[in-house]
Amino acid sequence: MARVMAVDDDPVIRGLLEVNLEMEGHDVIMAVDGRDALDKVRADPPDLILLDVMMPDMDGWQVAAALKGDRATSGIPVVFLTARAMEADVRKGNEIGVESYVTKPFDPIELMRLVDRLLQAGTR
Repeated sequence: MARVMAVDDDPVIRGLLEVNLEMEGHDVIMAVDGRDALDKVRADPPDLILLDVMMPDMDGWQVAAALKGDRATSGIPVVFLTARAMEADVRKGNEIGVESYVTKPFDPIELMRLVDRLLQAGTR
């Protein structure tokens, strides 16, 4: 069973992700914002992170950059899950080193397939 973290400031999205990930058999860690995510990742790293970009205080760009810039967490696959769909945003995610970029609204079935593919690829 893989440990997947979902980071989103929207409780509805967090609930949707939690239900779908648990239905796929994953152990789910929820984080309500960027600081919460970094604290939890440093305490007990997950196998994969689904990360919203637009969050208050510390956004997903900052979180991803911190994760990818730290040797201890740089190998954790990060998937941006965001309403930001501009090509420049996708490029920025690629430059930071995230493994995938999914725009909201998203298809939960397709997202679970992506999660499974990344976990099976063993990119960590």
